[in-house]
Amino acid sequence: MLAAVRWFILAVFVVLIGIIGCLFCILRPFHRNNTYLWARVFGSATRILGVKLKLKVHPDVPTNGPYVYVCNHQNSWEIFTVAATLPPNTVTLGKKSLKWIPFFGWLYWLAGNILIDRNNKGRAHGTIAQTAAAIKKRDISVWMFPEGTRSYGRGLLPFKSGAFHTAYQAGVDIVPVCVSNLHGKIHMNRWNNGELLVEFLAPIHIANYRKETLRELSKHCHQLMNDKIVALNNTLEQQKDNP
Repeated sequence: MLAAVRWFILAVFVVLIGIIGCLFCILRPFHRNNTYLWARVFGSATRILGVKLKLKVHPDVPTNGPYVYVCNHQNSWEIFTVAATLPPNTVTLGKKSLKWIPFFGWLYWLAGNILIDRNNKGRAHGTIAQTAAAIKKRDISVWMFPEGTRSYGRGLLPFKSGAFHTAYQAGVDIVPVCVSNLHGKIHMNRWNNGELLVEFLAPIHIANYRKETLRELSKHCHQLMNDKIVALNNTLEQQKDNP
């Protein structure tokens, strides 16, 4: 019964916010803070899902920017959970096909997110250049998932190079964002789905790397994030053992 009620409320929430958001964004289309505003609204759905979010941000992050944020990518619940942590003046990268999804997709496009053709690998360099140019021109940060696909409980997958080349071309630092395990965490029939930990690590200075060493940067970032995600999961396990 609880699951049926939750799914109904969530469906109404997505459609209603999608309509209101589209109307709002029509008045100021592609504004640099549209995504931040509506991501926070979508993030309020964590209450519907019974998830408590705990956010920790390294003190150096708010004082600088713009950045390329790189975050681990787990499943579709991130639309409501990870979205709640999106910083101001930040947009995301999404598939071009999202533009045709009623309400949510329309809002995603009008909010000013960057739409890319992921099916055309030949356009990868153009996408990097397009994203780097948007960072400079619009003075925005970009949120990217360097794994390139959802992990669905398989751990942190290998990183693709796009996020790091984008940061290099734009001349902006990288901020790793680590999210504790979300796979199998949300059960719609369970009232309390526990805590989700999100941590923004210290910025990694792109000036310390050359184009030839971006692979080293990718490996370094992957190791940092993997270690932190393990630590976040261990923290939650310890809390279970010591309530």
